[in-house]
Amino acid sequence: MSEASRRPPVQPDAHALNAAIRELWARADGQLSPDEHRIYQRLVVLWAAAQQGGVASAA
Repeated sequence: MSEASRRPPVQPDAHALNAAIRELWARADGQLSPDEHRIYQRLVVLWAAAQQGGVASAA
């Protein structure tokens, strides 16, 4: 097993996730496509988990 496969994936913190959500909305000019809406939903779930300190449990 390689070293990379033994390390847990790095999870972004709530601040980085919030920035990604804001950037997505700004890029979409408030009108999300279906694909962008799915990305938004995933980011919000990860952001909420990061706020509670449990990103791994929400993934």
